[in-house]
Amino acid sequence: MAIEPPFTIDESGHAHNDAQSLYDTIRPQLAAMLPEGADIRHVGATAVPGCLTKGDLDIVVRVEPRLFQAADAALSARYARNTGSTRSETFSAFADEQQRPHLGIQLVAIGSELDVFHSFAEALASSPQLLEQYNAMKRAHQGAEMAVYRAVKSQFVENVLAELRNSA
Repeated sequence: MAIEPPFTIDESGHAHNDAQSLYDTIRPQLAAMLPEGADIRHVGATAVPGCLTKGDLDIVVRVEPRLFQAADAALSARYARNTGSTRSETFSAFADEQQRPHLGIQLVAIGSELDVFHSFAEALASSPQLLEQYNAMKRAHQGAEMAVYRAVKSQFVENVLAELRNSA
């Protein structure tokens, strides 16, 4: 197993633009290969203005549960599975490490437990206070082992999502 580099915030100033440019290229390709009605969204830090990022592009593809298997087959024919991520009957993840920036695609069945990626990005984009808390967490973990950063980030995301559920 390869050792991951530490968590590093992209300081280039180009991360958001580079990710948006790649998204604008990849989105029509995804739409052409996926079942009609697939909801394809740019999510993650590069989708949120002012959010600190490690500089990758995350895309979520949301499909009706009955279309999940077809979408999964279409994506797996073009992209490598992200073997470090969970996989179920309603969620799978893919990656293209050759893309610059690095591309991650999460496929999720609408209404399933992991159909939350867009909700988290929307929460960050709509709350300057929450965005600053998220950025502060990232700054505090600059240079940390990636596993440590991911664990803290996961807890932060879970807390935000729990608040969203409680306020609904």
